[in-house]
This record gives sequence, C-alpha cells and structure tokens, in this order.
Amino acid sequence: MGKWEMARLSDVALFNMGQSPSSESYNDEGEGVPFFQGKTDFGLAHPTVRMYCTDPKKMAKKNDILISVRAPVGAVNIATETCCIGRGLAAISPQKHKSIHKYLYYYLQYKENDIASMGVGSTFKAISKKDLDVIELPLPPLPVQQKIADILDRASALIEKRKAQIAKLDLLVRAKFVAMFGDPVGNPMGWKTSRLGDCGSLKNGMNFSQNDSGYSVRCLGVGDFKNLYTIESLTSISKISLSAKPTNEYLLRDSDIVFVRSNGNKELVGRSVEMFPGEDELTFSGFCIRYRNENPNLLTIYLNNALHLPALRAALLSGGRGANIQNVNQQTLASLVIPVPPLSLQTHFATFVAYVEMQKERKKKGLELMELNYKALMQRSFRGVLFS
Repeated sequence: MGKWEMARLSDVALFNMGQSPSSESYNDEGEGVPFFQGKTDFGLAHPTVRMYCTDPKKMAKKNDILISVRAPVGAVNIATETCCIGRGLAAISPQKHKSIHKYLYYYLQYKENDIASMGVGSTFKAISKKDLDVIELPLPPLPVQQKIADILDRASALIEKRKAQIAKLDLLVRAKFVAMFGDPVGNPMGWKTSRLGDCGSLKNGMNFSQNDSGYSVRCLGVGDFKNLYTIESLTSISKISLSAKPTNEYLLRDSDIVFVRSNGNKELVGRSVEMFPGEDELTFSGFCIRYRNENPNLLTIYLNNALHLPALRAALLSGGRGANIQNVNQQTLASLVIPVPPLSLQTHFATFVAYVEMQKERKKKGLELMELNYKALMQRSFRGVLFS
C-alpha cells in the first residue's frame, strides 16, 4: 500500500441514512424533488429519475455518493442534484479537506463485493451506519486522489462508450425490422396474419419443491431474462434438484421462445427470450411459459424480434381487453395476432441479424477485456502501485 495512511470512512465523510417518505407524496409528474429508493434506480454513472416526492424525509446533496444498503448491498452511484433517498440508500458526503468525492466513489465501487458480504438479515441482506463507519480505505494526498479519480474517469468513460455502441446495434436491428415489416400491430404493409397459437404449442413451466432431491438440472427463471433477446450460454443459469428427470415436454430445445408468465414486477411480465441450450438439459420454472414454433413459414428470429417491439408487447399485455394485466397465460399468448411476411423477407432479416450479432460479439469481447483492465487499474491505483 505504499506509505499511504489508512482511514475509516467515518474519518473522511459524513453519512445520511435514507428514510422513505409517505407514499402519498410519490409522483411521476416532476413535482417536488427526485426520489431514489435503491439500486433499481441506478443508471450507468448517475441515478435514473423514475419518481419524485413532495414530502422528503432524508436528502442527499449534489455529488454525494449514494450506496445501496439493503437488498442488494454495495452498489454505488453519484447524485447529480439534491434528491430524496429512501431507506434502501445512504448518502455519503466527503469532507473536502480530506477526500475527493470521485476518489471515494471509485474506491467504494472497487470494494462493492466486500461491502455486500457485510450484509446481514434472514429476509434480505442489509448494512447499517455502523457498518459504513468501519470501512477502511487508503488515504493518499488530495492531488494523488485527484489523479486516481481522473484516470479511472477516463477508463470508465471508454467502457460506457463501448456499452453504448453495443446498445446502438440493438437499435439498428429494431430499425431494420420496422423498415422491412412495419408496425406488427398496425400491419401497414398488409401481411397475412396468424394467431400465435395456430403456429405452435405452449407449455407452462415446472413447479417443484425445495424438498425434492435426486436429479439436478439447470432451470431458466425470470431472473435470467434481463433485457436479453437470446440465451446461448447456460453457465449463469442455476441448477435445481428434482425427484426425477423432467419429461421431454419440460426440456427446452433450440429456438424455443420462453415468456415471463407472472412476476411482482409488472415490467417483466410478457418479456420473451429465445433459447439455444444445444445438447444441454434445461428446464424452465412455473413462472414461465414455453412457446415452440411449428410453422415452417414463420422464423423464430423474426417472431422474437417482433415480440420485443413495444407495440406488440403492449398488445399482449392488454389481453385483448384494453387494460394492462398482471400476468399472461397460454390463452392470452395463443390469441396474440402476428403478421407473417413472406419467408424470403424473414430470411433476409435473419441474415442481417446474424451479421449484426457477429459485430456485437466482437465488441462484447472487447468490452470484457476493457473491464478486466479496468479492475486491474483500480487494484493498482488503490494499492499505491500506480501512484506512489
């Protein structure tokens, strides 16, 4: 650690533990101040404003470091303006004569996993002000702190730029779809249409007990969907124990599309992902529905991209009744009307998607290398190797 002194976080910063305001003061119309509840509100470098409140209880100032203190613990962000913080967050205000806010931000980001491991609780993990107090950090002179913050700023900006490039490729595919096929709900090009249920079969996922044992298999759950269009690697999908091997109808095949059937988060309901398990065994949870395309004139890559368009997903969630629903079922999915363009056009679109995916994969590999280098740079910075 070179000759830098070590300090407790409480020696260089003040803490403000969050407290949620009354729900009556919540609004999404911009009245009052921005209100952040936890990690779900965190953007890439700064929190994403989703809600406001008119009766704040605890406040954070501009440039305060926001840290998630419960379910989950450890993620950090920086406030861009005065805001209200709920009980899932704490605000850390560096003392300017001792520490630079960006230095503290990057150090806490570097120690996120260690801080997360401090969480306790049976229902959900949480940390307290006392836990924050005793976090230790190296404390170089302010000019060195600034140098470290500057170099990590530049490295972080390169990573975010690469992520933005990858996101633009997804938008490119969406734009190509609309240009070729039009809005799948309005169907301005007059393609033939079909009900989803007439093109394939549907199956609810497995229900299982925690007491089951004897057969281990990977199980796709709602948490695996994220914002993905496809899943090809199963390494991050957890295993469950069953009393017997699932029957073939509960095992996913390549090009099966799986939907989120129900979830406490309405934004996840109806989300879809195309699966490619290959030869590996993979089942799916009871909160999901599997769709297996059986129409040779309908490509699943076309269908899956159509299902990710906001208009078609809104049509699915309206349930044909004009009001959003809390879950979808086989009947809802089967009755969804989709345009079926000529197979030649779908094939042309699939070729375009394959090209874009190839470009995206190259950028993702570059991103992985950048993130590894970023972690190494943080380690060298905070161990006093980069600047002595």
